[in-house]
Amino acid sequence: MLDLARQLREWIEEGREFAVATVVAVGGSAPRPPGAALAVCADGTAIGSVSGGCVEGAVYDLCLQALQEGETLVERFGYSDEDAFAVGLTCGGTIDVMVTPYDASETHETAALSAAARGEPVALARVARGPAVLLGRSVLVRPDGSHEGGLGGAPDLDRTAISQARALLDSGRTGTVELSEDGSHCPGGITLLVESAVPPPRMIVFGAIDFAAALVRAGKLLGHHVTVCDARPVFATRARFPEADEIVVDWPHRYLRATRTDGRTVLCVLTHDAKFDVPLLTEALRLPVAYVGAMGSRRTHQDRNRRLREAGVGERELARLRSPIGLDLGARTPEETAVSIAAEIVAARRGGTGLPLTGSGTPIHRTEPLPQAV
Repeated sequence: MLDLARQLREWIEEGREFAVATVVAVGGSAPRPPGAALAVCADGTAIGSVSGGCVEGAVYDLCLQALQEGETLVERFGYSDEDAFAVGLTCGGTIDVMVTPYDASETHETAALSAAARGEPVALARVARGPAVLLGRSVLVRPDGSHEGGLGGAPDLDRTAISQARALLDSGRTGTVELSEDGSHCPGGITLLVESAVPPPRMIVFGAIDFAAALVRAGKLLGHHVTVCDARPVFATRARFPEADEIVVDWPHRYLRATRTDGRTVLCVLTHDAKFDVPLLTEALRLPVAYVGAMGSRRTHQDRNRRLREAGVGERELARLRSPIGLDLGARTPEETAVSIAAEIVAARRGGTGLPLTGSGTPIHRTEPLPQAV
């Protein structure tokens, strides 16, 4: 639901009634992950998607039904071997969808949508499976642990739900958590869907070259907040990088040392100049970021590694460096190279192999392990 926050806030301000269908569980090769949502207004307007098209019509009808009945509904959709044209997922997987009518009295849900629409980090934990009295109940959780709303039930249930939601929010992830009805961490009778809304992950591109312009466009396509940094003001200009969110004129290592990064940040070093690369990568490889890649030939890579070792970078840190940057697509142009780099970033994030799906036998859609709260 939070990924539709801006549109839903508009509906709330206009006084519209609506229901939201949210994917709360997936099995096999499902097209969209938990948290994917479709919202339907009382006038029939629909936004979002839960399946990429396979079961949208049936879910649309469920939303209208939930609006009429004023109750939360849960439905499972899967592929039908008996009738491939029946309502189901032709990709072969299953999805569980929970449909909840919007209730204006649940002010914490409105607050969650408002925070997400403003780009503020927030999580919404909702009971997706459990006793009927708890189904659909939710609690808003902020990064500092403050919260609004509640699930009801056992006294410890809210405390545990808030702890788990905060853990997923800290990592910027959406997923499900299994709990017991008494609020213990042991898997039991309750499944929580925790939706996390966080600012876009950062991509910092070092080196204001033609390849960087193409990579900026690819980064924006992937949903990153993209910064271009170069020490040369004649190259780091808005005219050359109109789609970048930020353009910084500074020495790359100095900027990296001062700017904010986190576990989702992607660093792409395209300068392939030792006077920039070595101090920059010495900083980058010691940061807990998601990806560090550097452009250059294999000869450049070997020389760069030698210089980095001389600068005190250890083998474990060097092993994090993806160089030459990108997957082997046979890329030639800046645009093709940008696709190569973007593909490697996605593979690193999702645990992909980078191999063709044809004949590979590997799962198309992977389920990522969720962090545990402490």
